[in-house]
Amino acid sequence: MKKKALYLECSSGISGDMTAAALLDLGADENALRRALDSLPVDGFEIKISRTVKSGIDACDFDVILEQDNHDHDMEYLHGHEHTHDHEYAHDHEHPHEHEHLHDHEHLHDQEHLHDHEGLHEHTHDHDHPHDHDHPHDHDHQHAHDHSHHHGHSHRGLAEINSIIDSASLTDNARNMAHKIFRILAEAESKAHNVPADQVHFHEVGAVDSIVDIISAAVCLDELGVSEVIIPELTEGSGTIRCQHGILPIPVPATANIVSAEGLKLRLSHVKGELVTPTGAAIAAAFRTRDTLPESMRIIRTGIGAGKRDYQCPGILRAMLIEYDEEPEDGIICLETNMDDCSGEILGYTLQKLMDAGARDVFYQSIYMKKNRPGWLLSVICDEEKREQLENIIFRETTTIGIRRVKMERTVLERESVTIRTSYGDAVIKKCSLGDFTRCYPEYESAASISRQTGVPLLEVYKEIMNKDNKPAD
Repeated sequence: MKKKALYLECSSGISGDMTAAALLDLGADENALRRALDSLPVDGFEIKISRTVKSGIDACDFDVILEQDNHDHDMEYLHGHEHTHDHEYAHDHEHPHEHEHLHDHEHLHDQEHLHDHEGLHEHTHDHDHPHDHDHPHDHDHQHAHDHSHHHGHSHRGLAEINSIIDSASLTDNARNMAHKIFRILAEAESKAHNVPADQVHFHEVGAVDSIVDIISAAVCLDELGVSEVIIPELTEGSGTIRCQHGILPIPVPATANIVSAEGLKLRLSHVKGELVTPTGAAIAAAFRTRDTLPESMRIIRTGIGAGKRDYQCPGILRAMLIEYDEEPEDGIICLETNMDDCSGEILGYTLQKLMDAGARDVFYQSIYMKKNRPGWLLSVICDEEKREQLENIIFRETTTIGIRRVKMERTVLERESVTIRTSYGDAVIKKCSLGDFTRCYPEYESAASISRQTGVPLLEVYKEIMNKDNKPAD
């Protein structure tokens, strides 16, 4: 069975702008992205998509331009040297960043800025353009927003960010992915600053930059229509990064927290400087479905996304759309644990978190344990590469002190996803085959999306999807 996947090669790190650029270069629809960004109920930004050359390689450059220009600080100063000399301008609109940020430092990917790492005020764009003002943003920009918004408050909390995402015209997949990325960021900052995630705040202007970056990555991934994303590892630089209240080691706390919590593999290099930003790490964690490449593959096409700074590495993110043969017979891992002191609320929360992290299935059932105590048996079905990450979630989120694991072989039918036309619009079905035997099933998320948009009961949508007169979409 042929299977397609997106492979992100992060040998020069990863950031939000690099991800959006690489996926656009790979074939994501720029017009669809602009329509999505135009629907955002925020003002004060425009995007610029252009070509540039990094280490002799032609690449796509994705830029979010805010109302006031910004430049970034001299590299030696950022990395802890006290030289005083003229700043080198890495971009024609980068200026000093002197307001507080939520991110411990979120700044230009390959282009660190002066940050207040203790401010809990977000600036997640990988070439972020923070400002030290808090006034209304009604400047005309490329998106020509007609929204009238009050910007009297200086910060946005996660709930407000989620509300903005929910108000935009996005597909369910893109919207869910944007929420997931911001949740991962907020949880990392929550741990770094020892405050609840819902009390982490995003600086008003930085939040605009962050929203555009993250939604752009989510929309572009959705536009490519791939369900599997392979990210074997992230390559990070070394040294330190300067903020207004001191110098932090690389990787900075937010990035390190994401890598730890999400089970990402990190390879440290001798390149001086930050290659993986918190936004980039959060996107990688949210996108990734596996971390191992197939033994052989065919490269269908390649996209190159440019970073903004020149380090001792190419400064690009390479995205490849690949195709490989998937064997019908494969192995899985079953994780199990018994608990007699864990509440239903905790189990429900843990189940969703395990599914979000890539578990194939999660379920729990009532059992009786030693001393005749009622308890729960939690079972998780997963791939081998997800095992350690999912075990960490179980240990962190539940009261268990031990997890059993069993490697199982299984036989599965050949499967493929097919988009068909129905009277309610396009829908996705799963086509399963065994020799000349074929059976089709509606994909739940696709059917549920149609039901929510049309108001037609889900059962009726299922019936329409299974109509034999439906034809494959072009």
